[in-house]
Amino acid sequence: VCLNIPGFTLCLKRSVLAPVSLRPPPEKAQSALIGQCFWVFRICPPPALYGGRHTVTLIPGDGIGPELANHVCELFRFCCVPVDFEVVNVDSSMDSEEDINNAIMAIRRNGVALKGNIETNHNLPPSYKSRNNLLRTTLDLYANVMHCQSLPGVRTRHRNIDVMIIRENTEGEYSSLEHESVPGVVECLKIITKTKSLRIADYAFRTARAKGRGRVTAVHKANIMKLGDGLFLECCKEVASGYPDITFDSMIVDNTTMQLVSRPQQFDVMVMPNLYGNVVSNVCAGLVGGPGLVPGANYGEDYAVFETGTRNTGKSIANQNTANPTAMLLASCLLLDHLRLHAYARMIRRAILSTVTETRLHTADLGGQGSTSEVVRSVMKAVQSTGPLTLSI
Repeated sequence: VCLNIPGFTLCLKRSVLAPVSLRPPPEKAQSALIGQCFWVFRICPPPALYGGRHTVTLIPGDGIGPELANHVCELFRFCCVPVDFEVVNVDSSMDSEEDINNAIMAIRRNGVALKGNIETNHNLPPSYKSRNNLLRTTLDLYANVMHCQSLPGVRTRHRNIDVMIIRENTEGEYSSLEHESVPGVVECLKIITKTKSLRIADYAFRTARAKGRGRVTAVHKANIMKLGDGLFLECCKEVASGYPDITFDSMIVDNTTMQLVSRPQQFDVMVMPNLYGNVVSNVCAGLVGGPGLVPGANYGEDYAVFETGTRNTGKSIANQNTANPTAMLLASCLLLDHLRLHAYARMIRRAILSTVTETRLHTADLGGQGSTSEVVRSVMKAVQSTGPLTLSI
């Protein structure tokens, strides 16, 4: 049922328990979902601004996370960014979930977070739940977005890569539903729902339209998993019918990985379930230079969390001043864009790209000899060379 209220459209899904949200009426029925009243989505708004400054939850994480978080704080102070960090440490080795619950509470309070990856060791008992997964599912951060783009100053096998990967972030194989039915036999449940498949598909098409992109590819394995992945694919097709200006196609996940390493330029926007997104995003990161270059974002209807794209802890190089800070610094730029501090985001992003492509000060993962702190100092120097930031009010 859809009711018109001056300035808003109220849409109710045909279920007593379905969520309801208000949104301004679109000039045209651009979304198949809105036209058919399946669901109404709203973009996560930036949090309130108190005293001219934003408060952001900072979760350093494990491995190289703490040192990269410190460099972000250092860079923000240097650039006079109006952001204050509320630091919440999460101990990945604790049996208690108190730490992650405190982090979730802080994100609910502040609305936005920057985080390093929290390690999930496979040697831990089955009762231990991934802290990263708990955070995403509890806050319903349903869309993981990773933009893999070639950088001119980084030598790679392929050039001119520009792919956006949109991954469903809250269900699939990562639903943490597994049990040993009899000794030696383990059953793992993969959850695919129509509601969440429609939601992530619509997010992908809305993002493609907003970014001026012309093609969305759904990645699946519906030829084998005819019900689960079949439902996901049908939902993507259903949403695609409401976006006639965007080309839609689909590809089986195993063929997708082969096509990515052979001709990645053919892809534009890709949407896929949780596990496939985890695999494909790591492949794409490797194509453009590695995990140290690609930022990631997790969006829900109420909260946003920014991190490195591949969620790599980098424990083997922790505290050695050799980690590539680029991905974390670019994630902080996505954070600033979300807070609508676009001028600061542009200033820092230009300085990062200048360091990578012009100064060519690279860390060891890119074949260079620069240290983490040297790269950050180079970014600061590039910021300083552009002169003071002026904002029109």
